[in-house]
Amino acid sequence: MHIICSDLEGVFVPEIWINVAKHTGIEALKLTTRDISDYDVLMKKRLTILKEHQLTLHDIQAVVKKIDPLDGAAEFLGWLRSEHQLIIVSDTFVEFAGPLMEKLGRPTLFCNSLVVAPDGAVTDYQLRQKDGKRKTVQAFHSLNYQVVAFGDSYNDINMLKEADASFLFRPPANVAKEFPEIRPTDDYNQLKGWIIDAIAP
Repeated sequence: MHIICSDLEGVFVPEIWINVAKHTGIEALKLTTRDISDYDVLMKKRLTILKEHQLTLHDIQAVVKKIDPLDGAAEFLGWLRSEHQLIIVSDTFVEFAGPLMEKLGRPTLFCNSLVVAPDGAVTDYQLRQKDGKRKTVQAFHSLNYQVVAFGDSYNDINMLKEADASFLFRPPANVAKEFPEIRPTDDYNQLKGWIIDAIAP
């Protein structure tokens, strides 16, 4: 029995925070897990910036509603779900994800949550589980699944290393260079072929 675990942002949809940065003109919000490997450091930086600029959850949600899936993502995801069980394991937040999941056909998503004040200010974040991507793979292993995983950033590496087969999809050059043992691709068709090969008897 096999199950697929994948990342969300950078794999199926553009990076949310980069889009918020473009919309607001706040360059520092362009930093993602492609740039900073420590997720807590990254999120605390983001929360500080949101407070400084008085950006609310509503402001971010308005940007998210305008984000469309990456070219070819919906078709690839449709194939993947028609052939295999898929869990998207993301460090995004349930408060952001609704419009994106709608456009992707409502795949199953494991993600985190935000702490939001009555005025809409984002005051903190709550991880579903520390090191949740790796532990998701471990949990499926405990259920006797073999796991194929793919992602693009530093925060995916523990998941990819834990999986039985894993790939980097559209990784930045720094991540691909740092982890040469994980095959990278920018092409959904190539990724499809690798998944088929990984699961073949």
